[in-house]
Amino acid sequence: MMQLTASMVVPFGRGGKSMSPCCALLLLVCILPTITTAFLPSQSSHSCLDASLNSRRCFPTKISLASEDESSTSTKSFDEKLFETDRLSKDKKAMDGMEQVATEEYAKLRTPWKWRIRKAVWDYMEKKDIAQFPRPVHHRIPNFVGADEAAENLATLPEFQSAAIVKVNPDTPQRQVRHLVLENGKTLLTPQPRLRTGFFSTLKHGTESIPSDVPIKALTSSKGAAKNGSPITLYESYTVDMVVVGSTAVCPTTGARVGKGEGFAELEWGILSEQGNLDASKVLVVTSVHDCQVFDGGAEEPWKSLMAQQEQEDNNNEEKDGTNSQTPFGTLTQHDVPVDIIVTPTRIIHVPDDTRLGKPSGVYWDLLSPQKLAQIRVLQELKKNTEEELGTKLPSGPDEVLPPTAERKQQGRGGRGRGAGRGAGRQGRRGGRGRGA
Repeated sequence: MMQLTASMVVPFGRGGKSMSPCCALLLLVCILPTITTAFLPSQSSHSCLDASLNSRRCFPTKISLASEDESSTSTKSFDEKLFETDRLSKDKKAMDGMEQVATEEYAKLRTPWKWRIRKAVWDYMEKKDIAQFPRPVHHRIPNFVGADEAAENLATLPEFQSAAIVKVNPDTPQRQVRHLVLENGKTLLTPQPRLRTGFFSTLKHGTESIPSDVPIKALTSSKGAAKNGSPITLYESYTVDMVVVGSTAVCPTTGARVGKGEGFAELEWGILSEQGNLDASKVLVVTSVHDCQVFDGGAEEPWKSLMAQQEQEDNNNEEKDGTNSQTPFGTLTQHDVPVDIIVTPTRIIHVPDDTRLGKPSGVYWDLLSPQKLAQIRVLQELKKNTEEELGTKLPSGPDEVLPPTAERKQQGRGGRGRGAGRGAGRQGRRGGRGRGA
């Protein structure tokens, strides 16, 4: 190969004078593609020089040695439609693989019927474009078209209007609910997401800690609540008047609720009732959802397909998991919290008193797996303090396979905080309760 150096082009200066080395180097860069095309006919030589240039990092950008004809052909032959079809096909193949793995893992969970419902509802909301940001809604409390309208309907409830302290989950579809709590002069109690960084925060607009000139919108996100809220410990004195939860699906007959699979709504309920901050027999539980998330008996999708799938399984005599031919909702575990009122963008549904399931009270330590306990510092603190107080070890639940969204690295250890006014709710500490669906 011909050796190219700056000295070969230096004599071609203006008026016969020599060029400066900088000018010579610039000229070399400009003519290099043409020269190399003429002197380097083989593709292997192109590759060698290209690799050499990159390895030595001679220039800030990679110099293409392809000929003009080759470049033009490459550009003209690019088929955007073909490229997109190929990309979507590969994406689908990857998603199908992940779905198969997820299905196998969820089959090991305590309540696989919940997974079937979740998947059907998530898929349907995405397919029909009912889902809203953040998307996809899989493995989330799904945000939906009309979430703000559902929140406005919730705010018309007499029980909401008379409540002083309202606990609301931190998920996106309930953001407008949190806004209305603050806008109506109430105290908002909201958990730190997944209880990872703490316990709860309280917010009340128009107070010394949150002046009225602070926009309410800035307070309703998880970040805004953590930044502006007042963190509370396990041992504060207050009483919750209403609990608002997010749902993936809900049954209007029994109040049975399916969340996203991590169980934090139940744990928060258990802790609050355990500590005497919530009366499980009196506090209303309300959920806001899209109409398609409410079980309709199988008349419309996604419930129609779910019921057909269940009927096929019944005909095949497959092992049941608590479900029956009338409903895809199976037997709830002892710590599951049913709802009293369902609010959608178009209606308000009161679950009948005579068919609504009872609510749990306290933390069911014999159902709390070591895996879940290891995730949540506040539960570890509560268990340790309770054991010291009782002078005996509390039971532990069986091992479990947690959903993929719950498999997160444990955060660093935090300190203990003790305040005044410790509650007296102890019903759930020593054992479980039996309840069918």
